[in-house]
Amino acid sequence: MLNRTIRVRVPGTSANCGPGFDAIGVACTIYNDLELTLKGEEGLVIEIEGEGAANIPADERNIVLRAIRTILKRAHREDEVKGFHIRMTNHIPLSRGLGSSAAAIVAGLKAANALLGNRFSRRELLQMATNIEGHPDNVAPAIFGGFTISVVTRGRVECFSLMPRMPLKLVVAVPEFPLSTRLARSVLPEQVKMKDAVFNVSRAALLVAALTKGQPRFLRNAFADALHQPYREKLIPGMKDVFRAACRAGALGASLSGAGPCLIAYTLENEESVGQAMVEAFREHEIEAHALQLSLDAHGARILKHR
Repeated sequence: MLNRTIRVRVPGTSANCGPGFDAIGVACTIYNDLELTLKGEEGLVIEIEGEGAANIPADERNIVLRAIRTILKRAHREDEVKGFHIRMTNHIPLSRGLGSSAAAIVAGLKAANALLGNRFSRRELLQMATNIEGHPDNVAPAIFGGFTISVVTRGRVECFSLMPRMPLKLVVAVPEFPLSTRLARSVLPEQVKMKDAVFNVSRAALLVAALTKGQPRFLRNAFADALHQPYREKLIPGMKDVFRAACRAGALGASLSGAGPCLIAYTLENEESVGQAMVEAFREHEIEAHALQLSLDAHGARILKHR
């Protein structure tokens, strides 16, 4: 375990997927890499490259380190490990709704677990990740890949993952301003109307059914939401116009990615046109953005190499 180095890769994720608030997530082909060495001597070195490098703590506050310590504590091995060398290479935009914090948590858990001989199963990693993150909708797809549907019952997380029976593509419009999850949650009401709850239940069920059965025509009505997007709209100028532009350009539907401000469109074709339309719609509201053309990651967090 000590003085061995492992490298892991974790996908970015989009949570909620419209009506699946805090329950449905999807893994995307944009990745963060983590290289970890556990040492017997004292010392902490955290190197960060890429997205968020200037804003991510490189000390004991680092969330990757927190995840690593969680694994060591659960395995009763924390007394053996005195030092850490952590190298993060980030491609997932920070505070944009693409699961950057979930990727960091999962990377730390996956890497430390591998150095311990994979003592814990992916289901156990999911529980630990959820305990750190607070909810499973981002960490689940980061671990398992594909679309994931998660529930929490008396603190215990259950999840299954699926790959849709259609060649679904993801187009993400990334506006050039961050949005904290805390702020995005603060605008949500504590209670919702019965009709809004029914609206979301029906569409979340329709979304999962359409993906499972490979029926893209049903997706045109499956991404609508009444529980969180209407309240967060004021935080993201032009959100509805961007959705409409994506659909006019050929997307099957569009939604807020996680807590935002990224907006994600789901399509079978015309990814470039969809992305351009979304960026132009943002620009009409004086918001600069760029588009990412992504696919679904089917594997989740994985080990790249040992040495």
